[in-house]
Amino acid sequence: MDTLSYKTVSANKNTVNKEWVVLDAEGQSLGRLSSIAAKFIRGKYKTDYTPHVDCGDNVIIINAEKINLTGKKWDAKEYIRHTGYPGGQRSLTASELFGKDPVRLIEKSVKGMLPKNKLGSVLFKNLKVNVGSEHNHEAQKPKTINLNELV
Repeated sequence: MDTLSYKTVSANKNTVNKEWVVLDAEGQSLGRLSSIAAKFIRGKYKTDYTPHVDCGDNVIIINAEKINLTGKKWDAKEYIRHTGYPGGQRSLTASELFGKDPVRLIEKSVKGMLPKNKLGSVLFKNLKVNVGSEHNHEAQKPKTINLNELV
């Protein structure tokens, strides 16, 4: 029989080609930057995307200290954690967290957009966030992505 038939190609960790990508956070909104970074880490823009495989790219975010939050989110947005002891609920506003470490603000945002399972833990290791415009991954020859052209 002479019919066209296509096989569904499912990627695995041996057939995936991972690249390195640089995103500049300067002047970008936190949520928009994080969602784009999560898509790159997950690999959703690739044609051989497979939901249960780490087929995304390694993402480097530079200029973490120049991220923007819109409205009154610097004071109104709270990050809540619990120590595990009775009455141990602790909270930080976005400005307090940013003051301690701007990297953690972006990391928490991107981590919340990744799957909440073992794959999500593996994918999160593909994110590198840096304060300043320098990073120590030049040996990987990362591509710079202009976020203003993507959106």
